[in-house]
Amino acid sequence: MYRKHLQEIPSSSTNVSTSLDWDSSKTSEFLSSMGVSVLKKDKLGNENMPQDLLVSSGCSAPKRQKGFVIVRRPWLLREAEPGVSLDALPDELLLAIFAYLPLKDLLRVSVICKRWHRLSFDESLWQTLDLTGGNLLPGVLGHLLPAGVTVFRCPRACIGNPLFKTTELLRLQYLDLSNCTISVADLQSILCLCERLQNLSLEGLVLSDNIIKSIARNPNLIRLNLCGCSGFSAEALEMMLSSCSGLEELNLSWCAFTATHVKAAVSHVTSEVTQLNLSGYRENLQIADVKTLVERCPFLVHLDLSDSMMLKPECFQYFRQLMFLQHLCLSRCYQISPAALIHAE
Repeated sequence: MYRKHLQEIPSSSTNVSTSLDWDSSKTSEFLSSMGVSVLKKDKLGNENMPQDLLVSSGCSAPKRQKGFVIVRRPWLLREAEPGVSLDALPDELLLAIFAYLPLKDLLRVSVICKRWHRLSFDESLWQTLDLTGGNLLPGVLGHLLPAGVTVFRCPRACIGNPLFKTTELLRLQYLDLSNCTISVADLQSILCLCERLQNLSLEGLVLSDNIIKSIARNPNLIRLNLCGCSGFSAEALEMMLSSCSGLEELNLSWCAFTATHVKAAVSHVTSEVTQLNLSGYRENLQIADVKTLVERCPFLVHLDLSDSMMLKPECFQYFRQLMFLQHLCLSRCYQISPAALIHAE
């Protein structure tokens, strides 16, 4: 049967041409005589190369018949899968998907490819960052904060050296590092790049005069919480309060203040302040300081002077001048008796 269609193939040891003159129109007849169906080209016009094919009829190994291997490509045997590849989506849709990812997952997808890395650090995804109670290794903040973060909450966290790779100013407007474990130098490296802050909380931290000066470079600061802070001079405090003239809410309670610090605070606090906490100063806050405070801050709505041992009922003549005052806290001001409060009303 084979002789009818094929010439004798010479031995490889003979120096003759091994090409065959084959009539393509006889292919179907030849393969049919061997009981094998003819393979067709795929829709893309590619040849069915043997090394890329699988066994026809679902067998795991190719069948060898008279020197021929007949196999099929696996993708020829299945229909096109429904749906759209993520690579085909525009950047806007991928960003909308990434916006739902938690921080850890967003960092994971950033290593998939260059495009995903670029999109995963798009500013729109990093406007708000909350790492409360985390343990931030050196270099983490230096990588994340320049990505366009405007709101950063990280209280009670352990923060390593930010290791910023840029000197460009950060876009931070809200920064909360209350009760963090962070060195003075590392805190300074963050605040020296901040000039757009509107809300700042550094409760319980050890500061320095340079940090206070960095805070003073934020003219739009509205809320400042330095409760329980220490490590800075009265001169630095005075300079900061004079520079931040737009402050509306100020918490300077229980700081490591001397009488000089307290006088600097009440003498330079901005007149725009409506909420003020100066509690915890025991013998360092005097009646004369209350008089100065009332004169400088006529728009006070909330005032807390708790734990001021030297205050007496005479203070009420000054408190009455605060026409907008709604809440006054004088807890543990032991020289002001309940009877004095009733009489003051």
